[in-house]
Amino acid sequence: MSLPHGSAKVDAILFDLDDVLVPFLTPAAWQWAWRPQGPILGERRVRAAVRRSLKAWDRRRWRGLTGREPPADLAALRDHLRATLTAIAGHALPDIETEAVVRRILHPAGDVERFPDVDPALARLRTASVRIGIVTPLPADSARWLLHRVGIDPNLLLSTGDTDRPVPDPAGFRSATHALGLEPGQVALVGDLFWSDVRAGARAGLPAILLDRHDAWPKVQSGRITSLDGLEASLAAGGLAPESEGDPVEVGE
Repeated sequence: MSLPHGSAKVDAILFDLDDVLVPFLTPAAWQWAWRPQGPILGERRVRAAVRRSLKAWDRRRWRGLTGREPPADLAALRDHLRATLTAIAGHALPDIETEAVVRRILHPAGDVERFPDVDPALARLRTASVRIGIVTPLPADSARWLLHRVGIDPNLLLSTGDTDRPVPDPAGFRSATHALGLEPGQVALVGDLFWSDVRAGARAGLPAILLDRHDAWPKVQSGRITSLDGLEASLAAGGLAPESEGDPVEVGE
């Protein structure tokens, strides 16, 4: 079966993993990774730092995609996490402490937070016989562990940061859609970054939906949802319309 997408239909949904299906850069995650014994980090400060850092990471990945910088690999992801920690702390930490925190963020342990809208959304897709795939810039072992902890089949994982050309590279999207047995136009992407997830997906031919859980892109007028409860309605409305290439400014900011 398929889901309506404007005047067409899609047969599968390709989800970004981190902060779409599984909470990742949350205040609780940073508390565990940096200050497990306290003091308690200010939630508002952490969320604001994460929001700013995610937008910088979005720009970095987009510049890598468009050739302005080298592609954003796992080393670039670690740089992003180091910068986020500095923003949360308000100052640079010693290298050995920073590396330990980044390592714990990338290799979590113990309990994992959950988004309450994920299980119902996946259940609706299964009921509609819509295929599901998952992509992420995270290392494969971390991604599989996170999925296992929240009860999502790790076999749905189609692309990770360990692969030669991970998303947002068009080859990464093509590999994921082919693994689903479909062409890009038959697969809708759901991501949480405006440029390097949904715009990059649209650039590769995938209909795209922005899941803006962090309320980082309030100016986006179409194809933006804040919960997976609105996924099918946003798809039916046509999702995010393709735009010409450019720098991530204005509507994305």
